[in-house]
Amino acid sequence: MLSWGHVRVFSPWRYNIDQAARTLLEATDWQSPADEALPTGRELYEQYLLPLSRVPEINPFVHLDSRVIAIGRKSQDKMKTAGRSSLPFVVRVRHHQTEFRQYEAKAIIDASGTWASPNPIGSGGTFAVGELENGARIHYGIPDVLGKDSARYQNKSALVAGSGHSAIHTILDLGRVKETYPQTRIHWIMRKKRMEEVYGGQENDALPGRGALGIRIEALVKQGQVDIYTPFLVDEIRKTNDQLTLIGFQYDEKRALPGIDEIISNTGSRPDFSFLREVRLGIDPALESTYALAELIDPNVHSCGTVRPNGELELRHPDKDFYIVGSKSYGRAPTFLMATGYEQVRSIAAALAGDWEAARRVELELPETGVCNVDAGAGCCAPTGKEEPAQMACCG
Repeated sequence: MLSWGHVRVFSPWRYNIDQAARTLLEATDWQSPADEALPTGRELYEQYLLPLSRVPEINPFVHLDSRVIAIGRKSQDKMKTAGRSSLPFVVRVRHHQTEFRQYEAKAIIDASGTWASPNPIGSGGTFAVGELENGARIHYGIPDVLGKDSARYQNKSALVAGSGHSAIHTILDLGRVKETYPQTRIHWIMRKKRMEEVYGGQENDALPGRGALGIRIEALVKQGQVDIYTPFLVDEIRKTNDQLTLIGFQYDEKRALPGIDEIISNTGSRPDFSFLREVRLGIDPALESTYALAELIDPNVHSCGTVRPNGELELRHPDKDFYIVGSKSYGRAPTFLMATGYEQVRSIAAALAGDWEAARRVELELPETGVCNVDAGAGCCAPTGKEEPAQMACCG
């Protein structure tokens, strides 16, 4: 989280603090942030996660500088079935780089997220030719353009790849750099065909912070401050005279974008299953989400503002008492709110404690985005000339 500590999220504090966590914190001298304020990543860490880690019910069980390297059933590989569900899980962990430990657990909740596994820039979901070789010029994630990373982009030709909120945030920050350093050039490539899909719900978004991103980026684009290439599919990144050239296709025409000094990749993330090789997983083959969630969140089908609440039932995997939660449960699908993850874990915790009534009672109100699509083409709220009932219903 500190790696994007400079980024202000679009969901206010009231969606970002888990109720069970709040109860524990309120028993201390913790001061609750204002419900409607929008925190940065650093503020989430300093005002929420760090105090929470120090409460006596949690602190003894937090292991820092630790990485899980493998999970499996005790003395039984993935192929063995007999008695499998009665065996504990074994978790192998590397502490402080060199120390290895082993834990046994009745249940596993994997909330490791996807932030550390960014998607490559290549058009087919793989690394473009030359992407690895030119990695020193590519930043994956949201750089601190206005802070510690500013010199890297001042009066440079910077290209941003991606069309989500991370890309919008990055370009808005580059726009501020350009105000002081007018030789800064901003290039934006994405796979979407219509810029309207990028702007989102704007004034109709129930999260004003999220809607404001769309309003601000549309204004910057209309001012001519950003060179946009869409849809642009990257095949190769080539170094030419100490600059980079991106080679790919815009529609069916091959095109080269020369003269790029820096690339910022905001093309999303994907889950890491490498340490789960010995766990029987139920993963959707396309989204890499938990299987039962795929039909609810598949952007190939829809992106209507909210996903119905989901809990223990939807998050089960073939290996009993193993769960993936949070953004990792959504796989490659975009837009995940912390509140969704909190409700997922509450439901699972209730099930593990044997309170099945509480586990099945999944209740969560999430804010609408104000925009929805029923296909990969046009938004359902736009006139198409042949409105069908399924399309009209999407807009509520």
